[in-house]
Amino acid sequence: MSGADNIFDLTGQTAFVTGAGQNVGRGIAMLLAKHNAAVAVNDYFLDRAEAVAKEIRDAGGKAFAVQADVGDLNAVFAAFEKVKAELGAPSILVNNAGNAGPGGFDSVFPLFWETNPEDWERFFRVNLYGVMNCCRAACPDMVKAQYGRIVTIISDAGRVGEPRMADYAAAKAGAAGFMRGLARDLGKFNVTANNIAISSQAPASMTPENEAALMASDRVKAQMSRYIIRRYGKPEDIAAMVAYLVSGAAGWVTAQTYPVNGGYSVSI
Repeated sequence: MSGADNIFDLTGQTAFVTGAGQNVGRGIAMLLAKHNAAVAVNDYFLDRAEAVAKEIRDAGGKAFAVQADVGDLNAVFAAFEKVKAELGAPSILVNNAGNAGPGGFDSVFPLFWETNPEDWERFFRVNLYGVMNCCRAACPDMVKAQYGRIVTIISDAGRVGEPRMADYAAAKAGAAGFMRGLARDLGKFNVTANNIAISSQAPASMTPENEAALMASDRVKAQMSRYIIRRYGKPEDIAAMVAYLVSGAAGWVTAQTYPVNGGYSVSI
């Protein structure tokens, strides 16, 4: 089904997905394209964005790769202008870029009182200011069109806390609060804004054999004991919730945070 017969169909819409060159972002971009959205694949590394955009096009979808550091507002504005010229103004924004920025997390997580502001900045630059920058670029066109969907990927670290990740948790919690406030401003324009809180994701590019060995290790068994569904999250888990929240099915859903986390945390 497509069009009016299918509330999940995204024909005629453009989706801007940040950090979409790998892992969860790639999964989101691929699924939105499968639902007929034209997808702007953003990544800090252009080659990764181009690879995913090519995957989408090879599968019969429409995609455009666009490089930008989401922590740089001018770069974000420039990226949106390129996307508008190529695909049209985005009616969907998925703020997926996160973690510790393009360099990723360090192997050692120090206690907060052993860190300095320059350590915190990389978390806030991508996880909070990156979200704000992209929303600043996307919202005017959504308001003008009287339609839009914004989804921000946050972390359970920002909901329930994680040891040795207070600075990261603060940035993610800030993004969640920003989205709730933004939702109240956007509602009268038929634009929704929601969060998805995720937990540990499966390591990328692992063979089934390596994944089985990892899951059998004592370290991972101890980690997974905190989950109701005892496995790592997969890109398709997150992408499915995104597809719902940006669809016609979610028109009366806004300012919410949806945990997609295997039961790592439980709300009442």
